[in-house]
Amino acid sequence: MNGQRVGISADPVGLQKEFSDENNLDFPLLSDPDGSIHKQFGTKRFGPLPGKRATFVIATDGELMAEIRSETSGTVHADDALRVLRGDA
Repeated sequence: MNGQRVGISADPVGLQKEFSDENNLDFPLLSDPDGSIHKQFGTKRFGPLPGKRATFVIATDGELMAEIRSETSGTVHADDALRVLRGDA
């Protein structure tokens, strides 16, 4: 399993650092205040609404291995992404 987790949201960098520190995260959180990354990945909503929750598993060669979308369960994202990375999916 070779990969890197990265979180992206519209929150400012300072708030992301605070969240990361409080939750002892061991992966980077990136800030997308203008929604340009959300737009590129098709997860941007209209107006000031937060982006849709999505997980993308991208191979080191840039191939999209999986796209996981669930608005109700964050554990679905983690479980499904791990299955893909382990080759179980």
